[in-house]
Amino acid sequence: MSFQDLGLNPKLLKALVAAGYNTPTPIQSQAIPHVMQGRDVQGIAQTGTGKTAAFALPIIHRLLAQPKRMPPGACRVLVLSPTRELASQIDESFRNYAKFTDIRSTVMFGGVPKGRQARAIQMGIDIVVATPGRLIDHLQDRTIRLDLVEILVLDEADHMLDLGFIVPIRRIVTTIPKERQTLFFSATMPKEIGTLAGAMLKNPAQVAVTPVATTAERIEQRVILCETSRKRIVLFDLLKGEVSGRTLVFTRTKHGADRVVKHLSEAGLFAAAIHGNKSQGQREKALAEFKSGRCRVLVATDIAARGIDVDGVSHVINFDLPNVPETYVHRIGRTARAGADGVAISLCDHEERAFLRGIEKLIRAKIPEMQGSGQQAPRQRAA
Repeated sequence: MSFQDLGLNPKLLKALVAAGYNTPTPIQSQAIPHVMQGRDVQGIAQTGTGKTAAFALPIIHRLLAQPKRMPPGACRVLVLSPTRELASQIDESFRNYAKFTDIRSTVMFGGVPKGRQARAIQMGIDIVVATPGRLIDHLQDRTIRLDLVEILVLDEADHMLDLGFIVPIRRIVTTIPKERQTLFFSATMPKEIGTLAGAMLKNPAQVAVTPVATTAERIEQRVILCETSRKRIVLFDLLKGEVSGRTLVFTRTKHGADRVVKHLSEAGLFAAAIHGNKSQGQREKALAEFKSGRCRVLVATDIAARGIDVDGVSHVINFDLPNVPETYVHRIGRTARAGADGVAISLCDHEERAFLRGIEKLIRAKIPEMQGSGQQAPRQRAA
């Protein structure tokens, strides 16, 4: 199947050709026809499956089919996203796909002044991509109205739950017309998310691709058993040795990310950190340097990493193993994109062995052990 087979507007097809997109991914080929027909959609899809285009392309197609001029402060489409980075990425995707049209979009998130965001919607706009907290700020300031929203999108709903956004989302939904199209995407479907979806969706089309327990076939996974006190040394040896490409390093905490960057910098290896304590400007600078290749090592927390969609990430290193097994799958999915190969290396202290067992149970595979440079032979793992 090609994008042309899906019946998309020629202006969208032109933008896809310019972007080098030829064949829709499974979630795109499954979801786009339903969205174009105006149906509600409940999608199970993790980051890296082409989910944004699966809802952005048919949304733009529908807006082009029925052009409208919006009154001040109003929008036709509202997309809710859990993080600043992901919101920016979604807005950028909308802009790229709509580049040959008159469809306009803007983004709203915290950490930056509200004035510019308010001015962007002052004359009315087609699409608003927002984080829940900042959107509520604008609702309270009465700089935005949602009573004319025709399409509502919730992206990464399970992560919204992790961040405590369910109550704000319910509040936002009460300001949106009940007669609307709703698109609901989540990597997993815990009970509370399922309840939320049930309350928001009407006879939805079910779309599910790449279950969360599936790890990319092209990712070579390894684990190094080492004490926490030696992790920094092992990480540095990896980055100065076999790990030579663009690398994303995950830590469990914000302070942990800063400590890793400081250690690497003191050892003569340039790295940048991205996490919630960084200003928006610092986060954008770090991500831009990582994308450009000026900085080949980006150290991130899980929350900040949502929305990091960078081609050419050759390695993902778990400096700290996540305590939620599904998070591991999300992390390593940042590599091996667009048909490329990738490597995921996890550093595991003896106190993290339970996390490792949980991950192996989820992915239904034993992760091979490797010996880190300067390490003693790894201790035998319990079966």
